[in-house]
Amino acid sequence: MPRGILATCSAPLVGDGADAREVYAKAFAGEPFVHLLPEGEWPSTAATLGANTALVQVAVDPDARRLVVVAAIDNLTKGTAGGAIQSMNIALGLPETAGLPVAGVAP
Repeated sequence: MPRGILATCSAPLVGDGADAREVYAKAFAGEPFVHLLPEGEWPSTAATLGANTALVQVAVDPDARRLVVVAAIDNLTKGTAGGAIQSMNIALGLPETAGLPVAGVAP
């Protein structure tokens, strides 16, 4: 892994978690840099290399009664440098995606 951040986060479930994926899909629907992956596909730092994207997967562990979210970013492109450009774009009224790569260099 040459660079990147892969985070696994969990939280106690409220209810049965059946709508967890739907909640995340709705929350990120308009976000150009956040991609909720199809069920069963897990994020990797290699897939974000060179892109200003965050790849996210949501799962429910019913036995442990936990919500599990795994996310991957390229910490150089999506990190401070990409964040600065994204914030500048918003502050200047430019398209949020201006000058920021959405596709990485790996498939």
